[in-house]
Amino acid sequence: MANHKATKKDVRQAEKRRDRNRYYGKTTRNAIRDLRAIKEQKEAGEKMPEVASMIDKLAKKGVIHKNKAANLKSKLARKVNSLAAAK
Repeated sequence: MANHKATKKDVRQAEKRRDRNRYYGKTTRNAIRDLRAIKEQKEAGEKMPEVASMIDKLAKKGVIHKNKAANLKSKLARKVNSLAAAK
């Protein structure tokens, strides 16, 4: 366990950040899962900007890498566009 006052504070801050990152990461993963489950193009098209924004925020905060964010958004966009082509 930490002995210095500043190190103890850093441990507390790291725990708060970890909990916050886990919450936002899990919320975003659930939103991605829900978007992938949608079968109608109109509904998916409305949900896509919201999910893309969540992914961008994770990348901005450093929870996920910016390239991972770009790959996720690209795959989701292809999925949404394929729903339009399927009809």
